[in-house]
Amino acid sequence: MHSAMTDGRWRLIAVVGLALAISDGPGAAGSAQAVRTPVVVAFGDSLTSGPGLQRDQTYPALLQRKIAEKGYNFRVVNAGVSGDTSTRAVRRLDKALVADTRVLILAMGINDGLRGVPVATVERNLTTVIERARSRNIAVLLCQMEAPPVNGFSYTVEFHRLFARVAARYELPLVPFFLYGVAGHAELNQPDGIHPNADGHKLIAETIWAYLEPLLRQAD
Repeated sequence: MHSAMTDGRWRLIAVVGLALAISDGPGAAGSAQAVRTPVVVAFGDSLTSGPGLQRDQTYPALLQRKIAEKGYNFRVVNAGVSGDTSTRAVRRLDKALVADTRVLILAMGINDGLRGVPVATVERNLTTVIERARSRNIAVLLCQMEAPPVNGFSYTVEFHRLFARVAARYELPLVPFFLYGVAGHAELNQPDGIHPNADGHKLIAETIWAYLEPLLRQAD
């Protein structure tokens, strides 16, 4: 009787083990594969998060669509936070760089420029972000931001120059101007005249794509 009970328990364990093995089969492998999909993180402020728009109207979502159309295997994460500055960006960077991040679109600085944050501070923060990303073997695409001339002409010029300087130092691809063709065009911006509308985000996505696709080829 004792032997029969023992045999029964072993048979039960074997059945459970088989069931677990089956559950770890193709379906589980598919889930693991989904987790391992390489990631592009769009790291920015409200120009990235897209206040006033549906999520699928923002440029990161449009880049995701373009990536799928071109047959690349990447997932785009919108890590834009309205009102963010480069200093705040440094604090949240580690959380934004999710597992399997391969490319970081760094579109940060416009709020620094509006507030007249010292150019040296902005440069130090951007440098910190770039170095942390590179330490994880993440490619960085830097986007040029501009400071409106509300803090003096010399500040605007120095702010402009810092992006090219940082890009040259780290040999990064540089989007010449994030809002190229969008800034100053009422039909491409929301009523506040600051945040791009859905059509504006389409143009931003096209601008970025030309610089992003080569990085995807390298990281794929």
